[in-house]
Amino acid sequence: MTMKIGIDARMYGAGFTGIGRYTAELIEHLARLDDRNEYVLFMRKEAFDAFECPNDSFRKVLADFSHYSMGEQWGFYRVLEAEKLDFMHFTHFNAPLLYKRPFVVTIHDLTLSFFPGKKMNRWYHRMAYHKVIKRVTSQAKHIIAVSENTKKDLINTLKVSEAKISVIHNGISPQFGGIKATSKETLMKTHGFSKPFFLYTGVWRDHKNVVGLIKAFSAFNASQNHAYELVITGKPNATYQEVPDVISELGVGEWVHLVGLVSEEDLYGLYQHALAYTFPSFYEGFGLPPLEAMQCGTPVLASNTSAIPEVCGEGNALFFDPYDVEDMQAKMKHIATDAVLRKTLIERGGERVKAFSWEKMTKAVLEVYSEFSA
Repeated sequence: MTMKIGIDARMYGAGFTGIGRYTAELIEHLARLDDRNEYVLFMRKEAFDAFECPNDSFRKVLADFSHYSMGEQWGFYRVLEAEKLDFMHFTHFNAPLLYKRPFVVTIHDLTLSFFPGKKMNRWYHRMAYHKVIKRVTSQAKHIIAVSENTKKDLINTLKVSEAKISVIHNGISPQFGGIKATSKETLMKTHGFSKPFFLYTGVWRDHKNVVGLIKAFSAFNASQNHAYELVITGKPNATYQEVPDVISELGVGEWVHLVGLVSEEDLYGLYQHALAYTFPSFYEGFGLPPLEAMQCGTPVLASNTSAIPEVCGEGNALFFDPYDVEDMQAKMKHIATDAVLRKTLIERGGERVKAFSWEKMTKAVLEVYSEFSA
């Protein structure tokens, strides 16, 4: 039975953040694996204009409605209704409350439940968030959780029935890091560092614990006669001024480098040449960067909280308590001074990433879709 399936691709191409990457990989692999169903992709204008459908089973529809907006609730609802879909896949929890047709939703995390942050934190924003995520998870025919940890949060926090949740891990492309990476010498010259370096990639938000990372690195580096440096990528965020502020306060600007958004070639180069990748988050629903580091042959130093140990796997990363700066500092010293440990983590990390693939993820998603044709 051929089905007409909608996919919320409004985050497609949005700098390929986590959900944007998830959506892009899902679409690409559905085009390879499914020759039966018809797909309607709902996209924002920039992606809509640039995107070419992979084959005749795919059609794109303009849905230029931002998340957390009234346009999402009314305009997107009308666009969805006009398509008369057999079912809809919302790749994020944002969905029109009035939409009553069958749908499945992917829940990546409940970060806003535990770490609301500084944006959209007025009482009415919080009320809208709780209303939408509660309604979407209760009305969904099925929920895809990207980790066992997210599944646990859905059950404990939103009281979702375990029977309607499938855990389907994200993937990582075997080609990740496969393009020609920028050389270490060029990276050092371009971004102004000259010593063995720890790397952090990602956004600056409360739950990412970037400030804690800088504090731990500062203490560690001082104990090692400033023999190391810390490189932090990501778009500067004026809302989280604590990041540059703590660098100034601790006087570590000579050793902590905020390099901003970098090219893919530079990113792969930073991954490959880092002494260790650091992932200090308080909370993650999945956490793709440690797998990216493992794929690039870099040892991983990571938090022991939320989904991170589940994704990294026991013995494949060196874990620390993200709430304990002294523990983080001690683990930095351990990984920096123990070449045997680094070699072991690189080898084990290389094996660990083999457990994750976007093709495997998409096949599992198709099994969820098949329940609608029964």
